[in-house]
Amino acid sequence: MIKHLQNSLLMVAAFTLICGVAFPLLVTGIAAVIAPSQRNGSMVIVKGREVGSALVGQAWTSEKYFHGRPSAIGNQPLPSGGTNRTVASAAFRKDVAVLRDSLAKQNEVEGAAIPSDLVMASASGIDPHISTEAAQVQVTRVMKARGLASSRRAHVEQLISAATDQPLVGIFGMARVNVLRLNIAMDALRQ
Repeated sequence: MIKHLQNSLLMVAAFTLICGVAFPLLVTGIAAVIAPSQRNGSMVIVKGREVGSALVGQAWTSEKYFHGRPSAIGNQPLPSGGTNRTVASAAFRKDVAVLRDSLAKQNEVEGAAIPSDLVMASASGIDPHISTEAAQVQVTRVMKARGLASSRRAHVEQLISAATDQPLVGIFGMARVNVLRLNIAMDALRQ
């Protein structure tokens, strides 16, 4: 009986060291060599300063920036999550309607033109992307806030294209715009 207990405790200790220490250290070491940027959170650095992560959405409030998806958790990665409200919820429908009306007024478009990803939070609450339609709806507002002439619209649309990630192997998912990359490009744009 004591022999079985000793063997069991030895196995628990061995697997704890293997699975809880050795394997995580091995994976972390491999990640440091193969994908150092991703291992460190895909941080984006501009002029020597960290401005955010390419993988975590931010709350953009200034009119001169493209806005991302709303977040039920304030874009905090820990803990990530949604509201768990459904379209059957009156509170959900009211919140969406209020946000849609506000965005329509802000962007000078009809409420029906506001894409759903600008009024509904993602399941994680930290999605850094918006649809290309959501970016297009905001172009006029952003250009006006930055004092850009309407003749520069094609250039802004090129920046949107450059910040757009295409579907995986052309079929999985949809084209989506990384809001951080787009706003960095807008800041670099000359008047």
